[in-house]
Amino acid sequence: MTSGLARDLAALGRLNQDTSTESVLRGLTTALAAGVPGCSGGSAEHWRDHRVLVSGSHSELIMLVEGEHDLGEGPGIEARQTGGRVVVTDVLTDGRWPGYAALATRWSVRSVLALPIKARPALLVVGLYSVRPGAFTPQAAHALTGMLTEQVGVAMANMSDFEDVRTDAAQLQEALAGRAVIDQAKGIIMQTSGCTAEAAFEELRRISQHHQVKVADLARLLVEEHQRKSRR
Repeated sequence: MTSGLARDLAALGRLNQDTSTESVLRGLTTALAAGVPGCSGGSAEHWRDHRVLVSGSHSELIMLVEGEHDLGEGPGIEARQTGGRVVVTDVLTDGRWPGYAALATRWSVRSVLALPIKARPALLVVGLYSVRPGAFTPQAAHALTGMLTEQVGVAMANMSDFEDVRTDAAQLQEALAGRAVIDQAKGIIMQTSGCTAEAAFEELRRISQHHQVKVADLARLLVEEHQRKSRR
């Protein structure tokens, strides 16, 4: 393992407003391709709630991973199902997944290392690929597993918490915007009918139930119509 790889993996945990799961995965695959001796490229599968997000240092590797999913066989699937790392010393002599071997050689891949990393609530399957056989020794696989589990596991857990906070903030902003437009609609109803704020809201709620639309959506339509009439 190189010092550059350790530095790049540590940087994955530094999040900012522009950080996303996709950007973390791209950074991971790029770091693996550049920092692991003998590695020609990397892939990452982010599994959560039976949905997968695939990233790769090269577009061919993304197609290889997707092809593996279509085949239903391969080292990445084995790693995800068993929870253990999988080493393919040479796809030409490894007889476990003949369909995958044919697909891998199409992209000049000869050896593969697949590592599952638990980053709750997600599971990450990291793939390393080389154009030569025997690129990933058991010792290197063990060392890399430890480094990735520590650094990437923390980065992905931080990313999950960060996205939850960002989602909560967006929902709060949407709720506040909805509250503001409802107050505007109440003011319009109060002005035209001379009723109280409570009666105006009850009228909004009654109409929304009758037409089966959200109160905020009805209020927005009322405000927009009032604004159009005012401009005319």
